[in-house]
Amino acid sequence: MEKEKDMKGAYVERDLSWMYFNHRILQEAEKKSVPILERMAFLGIYSNNLDEFFRVRMASLNRIALSKDKNIKQDRERAKKTIKDINHLNACYNKEFEKAVDNITEELAKQGIKLLHETDLNEEQQLFIRRLYLEKLNGSTNPIWLSQVKEIGATGDDGIFLAVKRMVWIEDKKKPKVDYALIAMPDKELGRFVRLPQSDGMENIMYLDDVIRYCLPMIFIGAGKATYEAYSFKFTKDAEMDIENDLNSGVMQKVAKGVKSRKSGEPIRVIYDEKMPKELLKRIMSRLNIDALDTIVSGGRYQNHKDLMGFPDCGRQDLKYAKWTPILKPELEIEQSILDTIRQKDRFIHVPYHSFNSFIRVLREAALSPDVKAINVTLYRLAKASKVVKALICAARNGKKVTVVIELLALFDEESNIKWSKRLQKAGVEVVFGVEGLKIHSKLVYISCKSGDIACIGTGNLHEGNAKVYTDYMMMTARPQIVREVKKVFEFINKPFKPVKFRELLVSQMFHESSKKSKSNVLPVRNL
Repeated sequence: MEKEKDMKGAYVERDLSWMYFNHRILQEAEKKSVPILERMAFLGIYSNNLDEFFRVRMASLNRIALSKDKNIKQDRERAKKTIKDINHLNACYNKEFEKAVDNITEELAKQGIKLLHETDLNEEQQLFIRRLYLEKLNGSTNPIWLSQVKEIGATGDDGIFLAVKRMVWIEDKKKPKVDYALIAMPDKELGRFVRLPQSDGMENIMYLDDVIRYCLPMIFIGAGKATYEAYSFKFTKDAEMDIENDLNSGVMQKVAKGVKSRKSGEPIRVIYDEKMPKELLKRIMSRLNIDALDTIVSGGRYQNHKDLMGFPDCGRQDLKYAKWTPILKPELEIEQSILDTIRQKDRFIHVPYHSFNSFIRVLREAALSPDVKAINVTLYRLAKASKVVKALICAARNGKKVTVVIELLALFDEESNIKWSKRLQKAGVEVVFGVEGLKIHSKLVYISCKSGDIACIGTGNLHEGNAKVYTDYMMMTARPQIVREVKKVFEFINKPFKPVKFRELLVSQMFHESSKKSKSNVLPVRNL
């Protein structure tokens, strides 16, 4: 990329590159050599990535394209062109995606796992669905008449909607009375897929969408003689946070307000069943306030394909990759102090092949050892029942000085990180929110000891769940020249106005630039 290109131009080009990258994940789903249920999971990963891309990166492009700032005319035109290019790629990839879904569904049927529609059910399966409705679905499907809805976008954007066309037949009338309703799918409560009784030796799976389609006469009971059609759609909203520059508010309060502002974001993408009647589609679009720069994609019968990551395996482990059990490295599972083991020689773990428990053991020992004086950690994303946090709280309660740098702007984990921050503060941990204008992605640990300090440097989040899925490295070292520089990173975070230089660590250039400025500098926060 040419040096003269400004920051916004660089981000525009990055967004196109990201689309190509995500397409590679879709290609994994198309490979015959990949086990069929793993291919299904790749479809879900592709879809989930695309949702996040539109919620943040595409939203940023829209903001640039719609800006009225006369000083960024070139950026505005570039953003509009990039939006057009992305929409073209997205439309092409979507056709490829739908074809991949059909192919995988056909191959699953050959393997004895069949996806049924509401019209495919035998008597036993129909009885099963009716019982499911009475026991679970009845109170979770609450239609709202479309005529009573002024703005659909005011609701959340993380789910699927069924747009229902109801036709009531009245005596002596040639045409039915038509009205429309919306049903928000209760997939968060009930799951996206329902396993039905077997038939003809086949495992039968049904989308919750089709379960609700079958149940429409029960949902609208009392409406008289009526027929129903239902079409799915979903929308994605601008999830960029508007963080107020309020001098009277702390960082946590600002981010908390920013998280709430997401709920009022404008819809920027709509995906709908291509068979939806034009009149119904027009009504929905008018209530989503879609404009010319927004993305509108006609798709298949189902939306929110990210749920395919949780597709039922029906006990068919032969259709998945063999499970990998992380191993404990021999030198890290011995009875000797793990801190002393690190002092003898640099130690490495490579997750998910090596067990993340080795790192947890480092924190637990540091929390208990009388040799340890202080622990400094950077945290980006955390597991729901984080053992990392438990060890740090234990250390604080045992009299260690524990300082945790939490990145509140970890994308879509802001609420979770605010919760963890409060819990850590309550336990006596000093919580720092980093440098204004900078986003801290570093995964660092500095342990101050009487017998020699120790540092851990990792590529992945200190998150037990991620460590079972993502490939990452962690180095645990007592080499003074490296440990000193890790300590200097934490010193900079506390005193960003103090110049710093590094020899052993490769530290972001933005980091160096910010050290020349006062703490009130406002380099733009970016999701790097």
